[in-house]
Amino acid sequence: MAYYWFKAFHLIGVVVWFAGLFYLVRLFVYHAEAATETEPAQAILKAQYEIMEKRLYNIITTPGMIVTVAMAIGLISTEPEILKSGWLHIKLSFVALLLLYHFYCGRIMKKLEKGECNWTGQQFRALNEAPTLLLVVIVLLAVFKNQLPLDLTTWLIVALVVLMAVTIQLYAKKRRKDQEKLRQNTPQKEEVATR
Repeated sequence: MAYYWFKAFHLIGVVVWFAGLFYLVRLFVYHAEAATETEPAQAILKAQYEIMEKRLYNIITTPGMIVTVAMAIGLISTEPEILKSGWLHIKLSFVALLLLYHFYCGRIMKKLEKGECNWTGQQFRALNEAPTLLLVVIVLLAVFKNQLPLDLTTWLIVALVVLMAVTIQLYAKKRRKDQEKLRQNTPQKEEVATR
């Protein structure tokens, strides 16, 4: 019975952790883009994003990570022979990368707060693709274990994930260009209105 409790809370932890990671870096995008705003909007937005980032990281994302890792240890304790499985070693390597990503996001958050981070919104959007790729690999390894299919279907799924990432980047680029056009046209409209 302990195995099922560990597994249930492990899955809950994974969902919470990934939700937090996805949203945290999205907040970084908005935080970086707030630098293009004029005062006092810039200061207000940056202060608000700092509060949101801290709360998300400390109250949701990090506890989600802790629950995930603790329940994984519990799962392994119920069947320690699983540690001999090659697929688990590969999965744990990707989880280690995810942990590094998590703490790297915490470091970025502190740099944004101090005004020491020069990343653009576009760079943060690209960074936000990393947990998606890690999630796909980790879930596939957890489901298929040693039977991970490397056939056409798998490559189609990989291609779909890459296509989604590229589409998101292209959409963000288009949106940024549209905003630049809007900013360029706004002063012209104000001049016409004052005449």
